[in-house]
Amino acid sequence: MLMARQSIDGNGMSALLSGAKNGIPLPVQAPGNPVGFISPSNSATTRRSALSGLHDYFRKPCFVHSRFDDAVDVAKVLKEISSDNFDHISHSSLVQTATGVRELAKRIGQATININVRSVLIVTKARDNSLIGLTRQLAQWLMLTREVNVYVDAKLRLSKRFNADGLLDENDKFESRLRYWTPELTNTMPDLFDLVLTLGGDGTVLYTSWLFQRIVPPVLAFSLGSLGFLTNFQFQDYQAHLNKVFDDGIKVNLRMRFTCTVFKGGHQSEVHEVINEIVIDRGPSPWISMLELYGDNNLLTMVQADGLILSTPTGSTAYSLSAGGSLVHPEIPAISITPICPHTLSFRPMLLPDSMLLKVSVPRNARNTAWASFDGRHRVELRSGDYVTVTASQYPFPTVSASTMDYIESVSRTLKWNVREQQKPFKDYVDADRDESRISVQEEEEWDIDDSAFFSTSSSSTMLSSFGSAPQSAVTTGSSSPLHKGFSFLNLNGSPK
Repeated sequence: MLMARQSIDGNGMSALLSGAKNGIPLPVQAPGNPVGFISPSNSATTRRSALSGLHDYFRKPCFVHSRFDDAVDVAKVLKEISSDNFDHISHSSLVQTATGVRELAKRIGQATININVRSVLIVTKARDNSLIGLTRQLAQWLMLTREVNVYVDAKLRLSKRFNADGLLDENDKFESRLRYWTPELTNTMPDLFDLVLTLGGDGTVLYTSWLFQRIVPPVLAFSLGSLGFLTNFQFQDYQAHLNKVFDDGIKVNLRMRFTCTVFKGGHQSEVHEVINEIVIDRGPSPWISMLELYGDNNLLTMVQADGLILSTPTGSTAYSLSAGGSLVHPEIPAISITPICPHTLSFRPMLLPDSMLLKVSVPRNARNTAWASFDGRHRVELRSGDYVTVTASQYPFPTVSASTMDYIESVSRTLKWNVREQQKPFKDYVDADRDESRISVQEEEEWDIDDSAFFSTSSSSTMLSSFGSAPQSAVTTGSSSPLHKGFSFLNLNGSPK
């Protein structure tokens, strides 16, 4: 299936395909370089190498995309931009290709995927006693009603609250269906699971992303945490939700992840897949961080701040938002760049295309080291000359959608986005139930107050009544307005000075 640098939206892929014909670098595997960049205009050999790498790039496995392999012929698409036709594609054909890719991505996002669920993995907070009982209840219902294999955390094997022995005694078939997972199992055998259920909050969903560092099965998240940007299903209705998944299929949102590669001493040290953000900060040092930010091997800027946040659209509601970054819809193929307390007023947050390869390095002349963390985990110290590359992952994170308005509903629910009391209208009318006529327009425009109750002098009352004919701006602006001048000669008791 076509695999773009971003998750579900095809803009990243269409830009990649169209960019290949306009001299924009293509991603190619190179020894010692996870994602190298070469220009397609150098030579025919270079173009063939680029297209070969592109074919491999799009053929990377993805749980959801693989469901569309029979419907999309990747070889045919790549043949259209082969080295033989590379210089002969018309502009109209190029536009049609880009438009078709966008339409394809749109239909993938709207498609309902029927999955044959045989094994379900449940991820829950093992240290939250209130959730252990719910985990047992859910596992029991799945094994009894749907007759599927259920994997629960191996930490619950001896839990008295989970009571695995008592669960097995209820039904002889449960012994073969109840199984246990470990992080090693999820990382090495992701194809073993057809569906993942999370019980908790957003942190549980992030932990699930950490468990699956490559292919990720569809994730259905039940809201049992604090906020819940990513948890749009209520657990009290779990039977109805899961019956719909088993019987009618699912719609998924393929959330973009980052592939973060750490290089220390010129050699690759470790690789992490993150769904929220990578943060590079000054750590315990009293000095500000000095970092070099590169995009496609071009220096973008020198960062002098407490740190730098590179976030996915999903992570735009997390640390990036607290640092002043913008909210980004998860279907927008973008990388959010947000500085942490920059020492310049002009360093504002920015969105970069997901097709760009970013590199953040610690310069040789930096006063101190930097520290990198990945979704808040596994902090790594970066010394002078060390760097981290960040690119959109080939392994998106598929979350089951509750509705087409999931994102707006979650932002409105959790952040109270743009929530305030509505402004009252200028004109109030008499209650329709009362047998009274509507107030006349003339009566509405006149002030229905007694000026003499406040002003003790006729001159003051005359002066204030003249404000009724003054423009609104003249009454409400500044100390030089007529209203301020009128009150300047009055004491608090209303008598003249």
